[in-house]
Amino acid sequence: MKVTFLGTGTSQGVPVIACECDVCKSKDSKDKRLRSSIMIEINDKTIVIDTGPDFRQQMLRENVKKLDAILFTHEHKDHIAGLDDIRAFNYIHKKPMDIYAEQRVHEALKREYAYVFAEFKYPGIPEMEMHVIDNKTIKICGIDVTPIRVMHYKLPIFGFRIKDFSYITDTNSISDVEKNKIIGSKIIVINALRKKKHISHFNLQEALNFIDEIKPEMAYLTHISHLMGLQADVELELPENVKFAYDGLKIEIE
Repeated sequence: MKVTFLGTGTSQGVPVIACECDVCKSKDSKDKRLRSSIMIEINDKTIVIDTGPDFRQQMLRENVKKLDAILFTHEHKDHIAGLDDIRAFNYIHKKPMDIYAEQRVHEALKREYAYVFAEFKYPGIPEMEMHVIDNKTIKICGIDVTPIRVMHYKLPIFGFRIKDFSYITDTNSISDVEKNKIIGSKIIVINALRKKKHISHFNLQEALNFIDEIKPEMAYLTHISHLMGLQADVELELPENVKFAYDGLKIEIE
């Protein structure tokens, strides 16, 4: 299984256009982060988790020719705003895109993309085959996917586990019951917004505490704002089994 980090950033914080901090002026490509999303390639299938505003750019950058399904963590704009651009894959594959999300997220997508679900469908609009998921293991393209219920302040959202890989973003609280689904993962990805505490995301220390509790072989931090600081500097503070993910990073998982 190969995991590609399409984006590892967030809309949180000062817009780059108005910011003069060291991170926004950095020449290090690892400090240039698009909105968080990953692509999983397994058994000749390709699954993307979340389609933020940068989805088209991410697909072009990674030269993605084939996409079998999209899985959503939640309905916030920085995770769904690029969904319209699946129309290119509709054209290539000659079929609707399989979309997996919980019922509340489906309703949000129907509001956001009302023209997709209208009785009169304008030629060339995105085509979607909607699949409702709940907090139970499901098969997507023949692959077992286990949702992990986490809290994004007061909003329940999903992380996901596939084999020995767990991906969680936009959380500040995970129950013991849901942590049990993660334990045993060789690799986990967890959000770490910044060093200062935040109302709806883990900060760096909270993410490190979570990793120490779960004890994976390797952990990667994602959904990182420019308020975290320069990657090259902050990574020096991390344990040996923890790294910052960066856009374009690829990892292989047995």
